[in-house]
Amino acid sequence: MTANRSFRNVTRIGPVQVGTAYDNRGREKHTAACTAPRCGFSADYDSRAAAELAARTHRCPTR
Repeated sequence: MTANRSFRNVTRIGPVQVGTAYDNRGREKHTAACTAPRCGFSADYDSRAAAELAARTHRCPTR
């Protein structure tokens, strides 16, 4: 099942975008996702600070 989320408050930190949305249960979640080619990093966090920290410390794997 795919997630159909409407993101708000989207910011970009390097190649990583951080956005806020509500999950299926109505809870607010913060997502960090890398937009670089062939980098599959994305993760959901409960707090905005955790998502921004992950975005700042993310390093794309070299291939």
